[in-house]
Amino acid sequence: MAPTSSRRLGSLVQSDIRRMTRECDARGGINLGQGICNLPTPPVVRDAAIEAIRSQKSLYSYAEGILELREAIAAKLERKNGITADPATEIVVSVGASGAFSAAIHALLDPGDGLLILEPYYGYHLNAALVAGLEPHFLELTPPTFAITEAALEGAVRPGTRAVIVCTPSNPSGKMWSRPELEALARVATRHDLLVITDEIYEDITYEVEHISPATIPGLRERTVSIMGPSKTFSITGWRLGYAVATPELAGPIGLVSDLFYVCAPTPLQHGVAAGFSMPQSYYEDLRASYARKREWICAALDAAELSPIRPQGAYYVLADVSRLGHERAIDAALQLLDEVGVAAIPGSAFYRGKTGETLLRFCYASEDEVILEACRRLEGWRS
Repeated sequence: MAPTSSRRLGSLVQSDIRRMTRECDARGGINLGQGICNLPTPPVVRDAAIEAIRSQKSLYSYAEGILELREAIAAKLERKNGITADPATEIVVSVGASGAFSAAIHALLDPGDGLLILEPYYGYHLNAALVAGLEPHFLELTPPTFAITEAALEGAVRPGTRAVIVCTPSNPSGKMWSRPELEALARVATRHDLLVITDEIYEDITYEVEHISPATIPGLRERTVSIMGPSKTFSITGWRLGYAVATPELAGPIGLVSDLFYVCAPTPLQHGVAAGFSMPQSYYEDLRASYARKREWICAALDAAELSPIRPQGAYYVLADVSRLGHERAIDAALQLLDEVGVAAIPGSAFYRGKTGETLLRFCYASEDEVILEACRRLEGWRS
């Protein structure tokens, strides 16, 4: 018998995020689906990476990252997140935030352990957990507020639940966890001795609500792995750089697994990101203002098309209710929109297991202004 794939991959298929990019390319449409962050990289980040290449800084770095970058991350954590972390023992640079997540779940959880995942979820969190042999436990949040209560969290914890993933700001909803919600999480996590793994990759893209790092909540620092990265902030999604922050007892095993999986993150690019952390506060203010402007454009266009948008608090995605199109499957609504308008979105079924996802599409507005404005023009003129 010829070899086949492992049993762990038996239920996995390629995400509709990838499928819609291919469908969009085949039709020559505007891709508001995949969150590739198609914007210019800040010159200070770009030029520092180029100079590192020219200076032959192309060898392996330490598995946990170059010290210069870890020190820059520690200063940023203190300044912006309110987290004090030792760059020598509590920070691990990895191959993207997704790489840090994979290293964390393999290092700190065992096959068969339960991971609590909130819907709508980021598909990579779910699929990485399945490949690691974890058992997903779910808690569905209700649009448009996606509110979280202590009772709901408590009810979602099973005897085998060992950890919970907290994505704030959320992909795909843009929801940000409030302080009362995080305090409720701390009480539940303490009662059940849960590991908390965060995904804070969109922390610099927020609007009316300020980002709160879960590790700053009393009772969470010692049990939290904070996962962050510069890819969205500096528009370098293809550089594949992220990092995990945790106590030495947690960061040590994460570093071991990250070394085993990836050896190290790309060394010259680490130098570029280290330089980026020195940029002034005005850069981050301009970044927020730019995305806020795009958010207003896309929400207004979706309103005009009678595809009710759910205004995000953070990140650069907006979910829209497409129930009026009358499709039982969100993928069919997405394909209709692509065929008739030339704009690609992601079916909500990529983020939900049940019927709620079949009523939603996700639109990404991380592109140049002219691209977003053309997509909005098309949407505003569409009447299905």
